[in-house]
Amino acid sequence: MIWTTHKDHSKPEKKKETPMEFLSSTSAIIVIALFIMTFIFQNFEIPSSSMVKALLVGDHVVVDRTLLAPKDTWAPFVPYRDPRHGDIFVFFKPTEPGLHLVKRVIGVPGDHIHLKDGVLYRNGEEVDEPYVQRNGTYDDYRDNFPDVAASLSNVPLDAEWRYTLDSHVQNGDLVVPPGYYFAMGDNRDVSLDSRYWGFVPRGNIVGRPLFVYWSFETPENQWEQTAVGDRIGFFSHTVLHFFDQTRWARTLHLVN
Repeated sequence: MIWTTHKDHSKPEKKKETPMEFLSSTSAIIVIALFIMTFIFQNFEIPSSSMVKALLVGDHVVVDRTLLAPKDTWAPFVPYRDPRHGDIFVFFKPTEPGLHLVKRVIGVPGDHIHLKDGVLYRNGEEVDEPYVQRNGTYDDYRDNFPDVAASLSNVPLDAEWRYTLDSHVQNGDLVVPPGYYFAMGDNRDVSLDSRYWGFVPRGNIVGRPLFVYWSFETPENQWEQTAVGDRIGFFSHTVLHFFDQTRWARTLHLVN
């Protein structure tokens, strides 16, 4: 007689996750995501045309919050560095602490800066700026900065900057003080930047835009529409026109 052994090839029953285990794992994922979005990356929407062509109205960008952050000892492996000439950066506007702006670093501490007929000179040398966009208009204060007196009543300056600007001027140049940066938008003829409200403190810097993850055709004044009805209306418009008004070619566009 031949004896045979029957093996049970059925797979062991998978242990079901308990509600507490599910809650624990979900909470861990949420905490990690919040940490990443708070301390490492953050997303912003571009509301104005001051950085055209680098950034368009309606671009949604991912911002690296670590590279340009003040150096800290808790994470020595992070490649911290100070802002450099030409960096595009996000920061809190000095005169409105709750408002984020995005501009380009034009002057770092110690730089001597002036504009002559719209051309930038830094430390006595003309600066090549291939990213600059002009619309052909001319403004004496804006294009010959800081030669034209800030006291002119028709210049839309922040009140404090109007009275302190002259104290930073030496031999026709604006001198950037220690711990501060001078910022301007690429779209020079429409950008309200450091020429109008002053220097950016090092501590106001949030980070550096990395890439565009989504871009939607958006009116330039949309950010001013704060009424609930206006917001709901534009949200509905976005849903209806998501496919035909999304700028698909800008998806993953690197910001530089």
